[in-house]
Amino acid sequence: MSLGEVLRRLLEERDITQRQLADRLNIGASTIGNYMQNIRAPDYEMLKCFADFFDVSIDYLLEYKTNIITSFHEDELLRVFRALTKEQQELFIEQGKLFVAQNNKKKAAQI
Repeated sequence: MSLGEVLRRLLEERDITQRQLADRLNIGASTIGNYMQNIRAPDYEMLKCFADFFDVSIDYLLEYKTNIITSFHEDELLRVFRALTKEQQELFIEQGKLFVAQNNKKKAAQI
């Protein structure tokens, strides 16, 4: 699927027009049209704007998939993390780092 098709799907899901997207991102509607028709490719900064606006990753926009296999647990962890407040997210990260440090100590003791 092309970037234009991904953008079209995201616009439809959010029930907004190309013009509304262009206005919100402060760019020309014809520019959005060019992206959606795959006549023109957005630069890195515009990809970041799209990702922020639609709350998706740039990988999602470009349909880029790595060889990293994600599990249900990873997806669930990310879902839970995003539902937390900023303060809770910081605490969550610090707790996770403590678990990693503890695991590293156990591994070092086994060697």
